[in-house]
Amino acid sequence: MRISGITIPNKRVVYALTALYGIGPARAASILTVAKIDHSKKANDLTGEEENAIRHQLEGLKLEGDLKREVAGNIKRLRDIGTYRGLRHQKRLPVRGQRTKTNSRTLRGNVRKTMGSGRRKVEKT
Repeated sequence: MRISGITIPNKRVVYALTALYGIGPARAASILTVAKIDHSKKANDLTGEEENAIRHQLEGLKLEGDLKREVAGNIKRLRDIGTYRGLRHQKRLPVRGQRTKTNSRTLRGNVRKTMGSGRRKVEKT
């Protein structure tokens, strides 16, 4: 099954829908509830009508490319007007107040600048 150009994996539908950018577990569950589809059903076991019901529910939502474009636009706006959050985005640092002395390795690129013991390894002859 493909939705918005993304192949949905063959898992339980409630988890398979989270493969789409912009749909988490809670939104996937609410979509299936409104479409009256059993949450424990596998993605490959869906009938054509059930697939169409899911697609109909997803029509009004911003997903994938549109949502990514909107998020990127929001970040660009913050940078352009020079807000603190925009500057943090520019410097590739955590934006939401996290500490940076010991954490934020992922965002900073896993930089490890500690010295170690300071002793050189002695070559054996």
